[in-house]
Amino acid sequence: MVKTQHMIFAATLIFLFGCDFRQGKRAQAKIEPKSESLVTGQAFFSEKSGKVKVEISVTGVEPGPTAVHLHSIGDCSSEDAMSSGGHWNPTKEKHGKWGESQFHSGDIGNINIDESGKGVLILIDQHNRWSIGGPAETNVIGRAVVVHQGRDDMVSQPSGAAGKRAGCGPIIETTGVTEK
Repeated sequence: MVKTQHMIFAATLIFLFGCDFRQGKRAQAKIEPKSESLVTGQAFFSEKSGKVKVEISVTGVEPGPTAVHLHSIGDCSSEDAMSSGGHWNPTKEKHGKWGESQFHSGDIGNINIDESGKGVLILIDQHNRWSIGGPAETNVIGRAVVVHQGRDDMVSQPSGAAGKRAGCGPIIETTGVTEK
């Protein structure tokens, strides 16, 4: 049922916005395990007509909502992913829920993880917070996708009380057609 809802939501967004996100600028992140977790995954970013879409898929995660954020530094070299810095927050706002009042540009939210430990999240930035290769305050290139061990409560400062960093992947620009 959740998978069907995700597919319907994605199809509706594509229909409503008429954007073919397979064309245009692209970036991706390969999410690797951190903090002795089993988390792996990938994130694909695409930009079309000034709108950036991200599709994140992860595996090896405990069932339930799991926080995912964009962090300010595209460095995932440390075992605990602390090398990725804090949430990406060029607007200097409080942590919150994407699209509501104040929120960081990196406050993506939670991925719903199924009983098999897999989850997918699709988000289209309607707030013009993101670009691929644009100005530093909107450019996702050089940031990191971080999957946490817990859920984002959307309230606690500065990071939503999401727990340890369980997976991390630096965002890099890609050329040509990105295979999924």
